[in-house]
This record gives sequence, C-alpha cells and structure tokens, in this order.
Amino acid sequence: MAMQSDAMRNNMKILAILSFLDGDRASKPLEELQHAQHKSSWSRWIPFVVLHAPFLMLFAVGWSWQAVALCVVLYLIRMFAITGFYHRYFSHRTFKTSRVLQFIFGVIGATSVQRGPLWWAAHHRGHHRYSDKELDVHSPVVSGLVWSHIGWITSDKNIPTDYSRVPDLAKFPELVFLNRFDWLPVVILAVSVFAYGQYLHGFDSRVTGAQLLVWGFVSTIILFHATCSINSFGHLIGSRRFDTDDDSRNNPVLALFTLGEGWHNNHHRFPGSTKQGIMWWEFDATYEVLKLMQSVGLVWEISKANYDPSACSASDDGVSRRPLLSQDSEVGVPLRHQLSQDGGAVLARSHPVELSSVQFNSQMEAGARSGYGDV
Repeated sequence: MAMQSDAMRNNMKILAILSFLDGDRASKPLEELQHAQHKSSWSRWIPFVVLHAPFLMLFAVGWSWQAVALCVVLYLIRMFAITGFYHRYFSHRTFKTSRVLQFIFGVIGATSVQRGPLWWAAHHRGHHRYSDKELDVHSPVVSGLVWSHIGWITSDKNIPTDYSRVPDLAKFPELVFLNRFDWLPVVILAVSVFAYGQYLHGFDSRVTGAQLLVWGFVSTIILFHATCSINSFGHLIGSRRFDTDDDSRNNPVLALFTLGEGWHNNHHRFPGSTKQGIMWWEFDATYEVLKLMQSVGLVWEISKANYDPSACSASDDGVSRRPLLSQDSEVGVPLRHQLSQDGGAVLARSHPVELSSVQFNSQMEAGARSGYGDV
C-alpha cells in the first residue's frame, strides 16, 4: 500500500509539472475566459521583455559572418514556415500536403516563439470572421496599435486554444501535442545552435556558441515583430485595392519583410487564395516557394485568385466597389464544393487553379456553414 501511495504521489507530481508546462494552461477554463474582458497581464509581459535582452548582449558576444548568416537563414526559413504553413495552410487550408510535412513545418513554425499551429490558426480564423470588429482580438482600429501588435497576446483570455475553431487540425494528436508543448522546439533549436557555435569555434576562434545563440534570438525577435506588423500596421498603413468590410491594407514594405504577407488587402478579399500578390509587380515569395514545392510533389492543389483589372469598376479613391469576376471563370476542370467527413469545406480542384472572387466567397461561406470556415 505504501508503494502504491508513493507511486500515486509521483504521478501527481509529474502531472502537475506537465500541466505547468502546457501552453494551453490558463488561469480559468476556456468557457469562462470567453466571457471575460480583454485585460493585459503584466506577468505575461515578462517573457517578451526578456526576449529582447539579446539585443543588449550583442555588445558582449560580438559578431561574425557565420552569426549574421545564421540570423538571416533562420529568419527566412521560419518566416516561410509562418507564412506558408501557419497562415496559408493551417489557418486557411489553401493547399494540401502530407501529414509528415505538415508536422515538420509545424515544428519549424513553433521555433518562432509564436505559439503552436492550432493556437495560431484558431485565432487567425477568428480574426477573419470578425476582422476590425469588436470581437477581433487584435484590431488596431478597435483596440489601438500597441494592443494589436503585442498587447493581445498578454491577455489571459487569449492564452488557451479554442479547438472548436480547428476541428480539422485537432484530429491529429501530434499537432495537438506540439500545440500544447510548443516551447519544446524552441529549446531544441537553442541547444542545437549553441552546440553548432561551439563546434565552429574549433575552426574559428571568433565564433562561439553564445554568439550564435544570441544572434539566433535576434532573428527570432525581428521575425516576431515582422509577423505582428501584419496585425497592426497591415490594417493602418498602405493602399486598399478592394472595398473589404475591414481596414486591411496592401503594404509593399511589409510584403518584403514577410515574404508576401504585406498584400493584406488582397488576402482579405481572397482569403482562400494561396497567392496573395495578384498584380505582376506584387512579388509573393511564399507563393513562389510553394509553387516550387508543388513541382516536386511536396504540396499540391495550390490556388490563386483570377483577378481581371479590366472587369473592375472603381470609385474616385481607386477602391473596387463591386465583386470581381473574370470573363473566363472556369480554368481547367469545373469546380465544385464538397464537405469532408470532418465537416471541413474542401474545394475539389485540379492545379494550377484560378478562382474568381465570387467562387472564393462561396468557398468561405460554405466553410462557415459547415462550422469550419471561420477563415
């Protein structure tokens, strides 16, 4: 009996530790938090303050070309994981891929310190449903610049994942585990970078593990703010080609730093399109990489909006005031909507595919009716 009692106590301790490390752990149950007011918790500001400490540590560790290269490479790879997979795949399901690859890029995205893929997708789907309205958790129009950029993440109300918004993703236990323990990839990356720096030190005394680790965190900080800028500046600064029911903007500077996410007004007009830059000069690096991945079979059924400027009537301010439909809306095979077994809206299509705005809108509406498409 004593041994059983000790085993139970040990199990309770393990469960308590796991609960503490669970990223979905919150001060109150999700159902209760949903009715709570948005309020910043100062204790949740501490990690973000600490995250910026590496900028001060740069003076201590110095620099090397290896460190700068690591910073740039980590930024580009992880930014693509966020834009291509956290956003265009997990949040909007604009293309398909294998279960293995979705997990791999989920892990890479988690190293960006932007929480797990299901948490990210659940909040983003809510953002599109209530964009720049009262229920939009990170609208600069409603709540101001600072709150939309970073403040909303410090609210206990937004900590747990609303799995009811992502039933199509929650059916994968490996993604749920990654979502709950999203700090694990961060630790693994940090240890790996430090070890790599120590290895390089044997060939170049100017490079150290601490140096690469600090520059790796600098990459994370820049990546974090670049992503958050879409939530904040992406709804404040830039042009509006389409008269969407929010204040989304197209911003070429943001597009440059976020590999194409800055064409945000385009995205809010065509949320189901893999390609966000619709004019020839709106370069979308994420789409180009995904197109390359499709050519070798890693992803498939990527899509893009079939936007015809000549069919657009604009008002004096240059903003389109009516739905845009290409004269040739059917490209390839006829398109049809189907409901998958998990209740998600699935667009049956060949590739490459061009969809009109009307078809994209119906795709979103079909998804909303199914309980999946709050995207």
